[in-house]
Amino acid sequence: MSKLISISIEQDDFNLPTPEVLQEQNVAIYDLEQTNFFQVVGFEAYDEIKLNISLSGNSLVFKISSKKDEILKTFFFSLTPLKQIINDYYLICESYFNAVKSLPIDKIESIDMGRKGIHNEGARVIIERLENRINTDMETSRRIFTLIYALTYER
Repeated sequence: MSKLISISIEQDDFNLPTPEVLQEQNVAIYDLEQTNFFQVVGFEAYDEIKLNISLSGNSLVFKISSKKDEILKTFFFSLTPLKQIINDYYLICESYFNAVKSLPIDKIESIDMGRKGIHNEGARVIIERLENRINTDMETSRRIFTLIYALTYER
C-alpha cells in the first residue's frame, strides 16, 4: 500500500497565511505523515512517496517523487473546480475563528459543522479530479484540501 512519507509546500513568501491557517497547514502535514493512502497510478510499486505542492497561475503543481528523490510524475491540477469551495471555506473559517473568541460553544459547534461539510465537499472534488492519476481516501483528501486552502489563502 502506497503512502506519503514527505509533504512540502512551496508558499509565496509575500502572501503567507495567517497564523491560524498556517497552524492548520502544519497539522495537516503532520497528520498526513502519520497516516494516509496515496497511490500514484502507474507507479504502484512505489510504496513510499514524496509530494511537493506549489502554485502556477490558476493551477496547482503536484510533483511526486520516490523515497530516493526520483521524479515519478508531475502534473497540473486546475483550481477552477475548487474556487467556490475554497471561497466558501475561507468565509466559514473566518466566522469560526471569530466565533471561538466570543460566542458560546453551541454557536461555535454549529459553525464548525458547516465548516466540516464544506471541507468534505472539497475533499470529494479532489478525489474526483485526481481520478486515474492518484488513488486516495477521504481522510487523505481532506488533509490535501487543507493544504490547498492554506496555499491559496489570500489575506
